[in-house]
Amino acid sequence: MLIEFFLKLKEGGLPVSIKEFLTLLEALAKRVIHGSLDDFYYLSRACLVKDECNYDKFDRVFGAYFKGITELPEGALAVIPEEWLRRLAEKILTDEEKKLIESLGGWDKLMETLRKRLEEQKGRHQGGSKWIGTAGTSPFGAYGYNPEGVRIGQKESRHRRAVKVWDQREYRNLDDSVELGTRNIKVALRRLRKFARTGAPEELDLDDTVRSTAKNAGWLDLKMVPERHNSVKVLLFLDVGGSMDDHIQACEQLFSAARTEFKHLEYFYFHNFLYERVWRDNRRRAAERIATWDVMHTYPHDYKVIFVGDATMSPYEINYPGGSVEHTNPEPGALWMLRMMTVYKDTIWLNPQPEPVWDYHESIRMTRELIGERMFPLTLDGLDRGMRMLSRGR
Repeated sequence: MLIEFFLKLKEGGLPVSIKEFLTLLEALAKRVIHGSLDDFYYLSRACLVKDECNYDKFDRVFGAYFKGITELPEGALAVIPEEWLRRLAEKILTDEEKKLIESLGGWDKLMETLRKRLEEQKGRHQGGSKWIGTAGTSPFGAYGYNPEGVRIGQKESRHRRAVKVWDQREYRNLDDSVELGTRNIKVALRRLRKFARTGAPEELDLDDTVRSTAKNAGWLDLKMVPERHNSVKVLLFLDVGGSMDDHIQACEQLFSAARTEFKHLEYFYFHNFLYERVWRDNRRRAAERIATWDVMHTYPHDYKVIFVGDATMSPYEINYPGGSVEHTNPEPGALWMLRMMTVYKDTIWLNPQPEPVWDYHESIRMTRELIGERMFPLTLDGLDRGMRMLSRGR
């Protein structure tokens, strides 16, 4: 069974070797772990994965290969997982019932009501429409439904209507080694090119060599020039997590192509909208944040800026202080976006949402009003139009 697991890891793109596999077998033979699937996961990851950037690939292969396998001590009874029981309590609402549930009526009202609930509530609740709890139609809690609420104690998004998420969430970095199935994205990015020869003269200048040799009565006179590079400099801001999980493949393809095409590329992650901080590594985003002011003070104004995100969020996240779904931002996101466009005149936004649905999302309309005619769909045609705009300059 483990040989097949080893082969699946190879198929999944992990650089595992026979030596590492033998190390895992040796650890199992010496009974380093005792029959727990969780223990085997950590042991096999420690033996087979050499680089943290491959953890996500390993998790996908491990999860697919060992799906459904659980262990029970001899004679023990199977216990129904608490998660299954909690899901049984969730309400299945029809579209008509959902329309009857009204929001509290604005950001200030929502936050004030949450403060009162926290002061008044004394115990756990489930299935109601008022208290912080699970299921039901209350604006506060987990695994229920409300057109506008605060999500508390729920790992994944379900209806994508939360205006605030109480819990800390984990995102994964985009993979920049994705093997593209087409060269078209790279071709579109190549419209944003400005070549220059810089550095040491290492490349033969054939025309000048022939000309100089002829002038030198046939004596060979080699002429060298610096290598020709694309001198365009790009800042890439990538929305990650939440509704962007639906667009991971397209974003990874774009990210891989950009890393190949632009020698001067700096990238940062954000969630939903630009605020006072961004980050470079999603695994350490809680500890290693970068101030947006520092980004604008570090990289000169001749950088081209590309935002990639679906702009699908609560309108509060754009216009309200404290409106961020994950933290209390002292200034609205719209202000930070205006500051960014003031420093970097050449700025565009690539949206993976289909262009015909843009007018049905208030947050997308608000983002377009902020950035003007600079939003393009994340399609080959949209990339082509966006690169043409950046190459012309604004």
